[in-house]
Amino acid sequence: MSAAHAAYPTVQLAAEGASEHRPLIITLFACFVVATLFITVWAGRQTKDASDFYAGGRQFTGFQNGLAVSGDYMSAASFLGIAGAIALFGYDGFLYSIGFLVAWLVALLLVAEPLRNSGRYTMGDVLAYRMRQRPVRTAAGASTIVVSIFYLLAQMAGAGVLVSLLLGITSDGGKIAIVALVGLLMIVYVTIGGMKGTTWVQMVKAVLLIAGTVLITFLILLKFHFNLSDLLGTAAENSGKGKAFLEPGLKYGATSTSKLDFISLGIALVLGTAGLPHILIRFYTVPTAKAARKSVNWAIGIIGAFYLMTIVLGFGAAAILKPGDIIASNKAGNTAAPLAALEIGGGSGSTGGAILLAVISAVAFATILAVVAGLTLASSSSFAHDIYANVIRKGRATEKEEVRAAKWATVAIGIVSIGLGALARDLNVAGLVALAFAVAASANLPTILYSLFWKRFTTQGALWSIYGGLASSVLLVLFSPVVSSKPTSMFPDADFAWFPLENPGLISIPLGFLLGWLGSLLSKEEPDKGKYAELEVKSLTGVGAH
Repeated sequence: MSAAHAAYPTVQLAAEGASEHRPLIITLFACFVVATLFITVWAGRQTKDASDFYAGGRQFTGFQNGLAVSGDYMSAASFLGIAGAIALFGYDGFLYSIGFLVAWLVALLLVAEPLRNSGRYTMGDVLAYRMRQRPVRTAAGASTIVVSIFYLLAQMAGAGVLVSLLLGITSDGGKIAIVALVGLLMIVYVTIGGMKGTTWVQMVKAVLLIAGTVLITFLILLKFHFNLSDLLGTAAENSGKGKAFLEPGLKYGATSTSKLDFISLGIALVLGTAGLPHILIRFYTVPTAKAARKSVNWAIGIIGAFYLMTIVLGFGAAAILKPGDIIASNKAGNTAAPLAALEIGGGSGSTGGAILLAVISAVAFATILAVVAGLTLASSSSFAHDIYANVIRKGRATEKEEVRAAKWATVAIGIVSIGLGALARDLNVAGLVALAFAVAASANLPTILYSLFWKRFTTQGALWSIYGGLASSVLLVLFSPVVSSKPTSMFPDADFAWFPLENPGLISIPLGFLLGWLGSLLSKEEPDKGKYAELEVKSLTGVGAH
């Protein structure tokens, strides 16, 4: 047994405390799942056509959509992964919070409103407006599915870790069974509720997550008499790293490679949000461009407050728990927040600790269920609307057939996600999400920006950009330390990591932009300037928007 695993008391006590109050924990979990399923069935009865399934009938207000966008964005990575990264790496872990928050400015300034005005249900709608439909929609659909699956891995990993901690499951088979359960629930949410059900679940989950985070933040600050300096000092001392814990460089400063990794991570986080499919489709659920703008403003406020609280969650966990205990529970630190909740509520064996652990874990589980539903909806919608209806059926599919194809796609994507999620169960969920951001920023963002703002952009440029950005980012991830060569890798016993960085953004994002530009310049196709002018007016004014 390693030294990290020898420091086992908190984890063991957490399992024992959870065991003692297991009926309470299971009851709370069941309440959350039943409540969200009820919402899904209720919304499913109101889903009558494709517009309802894909865009919720465009009936949500700016505030409602802002709440839902926050729910979509504040995932298991935000709650579990960032708290764990801060608890283990201090200042460098906090960089995730900053990156995720700053990314919203890019989404607001460049993408939210023009995209809402230009499209109908998916990113492929925007690209196909001024380019050849079939190749562009195929590329957009493929990219959406790959990005969504990368993001789904993080949620599945988070679910496995969380429920294993609460139910005392230590076997790999048990953890895989939990991942499979989450996948099945996600399939049910999307196939029955569509966008309406998913949006209402997101809104409820956002309120619960903010409330749970506020509670834990308040209790941690109360323990340290609302003295942040005392909290940070205790965290630094308890971490065993001293002052270095509060300074840059603990994770991303030791070598030139780690410094480059930090730059790569920063670029991916800041640019990735504006290319995330499950965030982009949220802008189609509101009736007007003004409402889309308002929803992003609300989301920035809610998300900003949440990420500020992750400072207290992460450093609080570092101050209250021993690093060895956090690592013993989960190598990547994903259980730091639930373990801190247990400790702050009175410790193992106490009713207060068990209740707080159960509530926070149930909120985190609701978070995971809501986000996986949003991701699955984005990818299944793109398959049904872009690939099935417009490529395979060449625009001849009825709305009913299209929605049926989306539901079957949901089942297929769910099965793939369960398989990959089982492999990724020991990886840090914030790191996994950062990979999804890198793929989205490499494949989707260059194509969206060129399509909206560059009249010389052609179909060939779009295809080079999407496929080039997608292939380069996925390939670099496969041959990076994320997949092999490290104890925290997906395959720790193998070693084929010839690419030294854990995040491919530094290479793949500029390459995506370069390929889009080069493909357009070398294309023999003459861009349709009339269509570009129409798209420009439509994206800026909303005239003729669906």
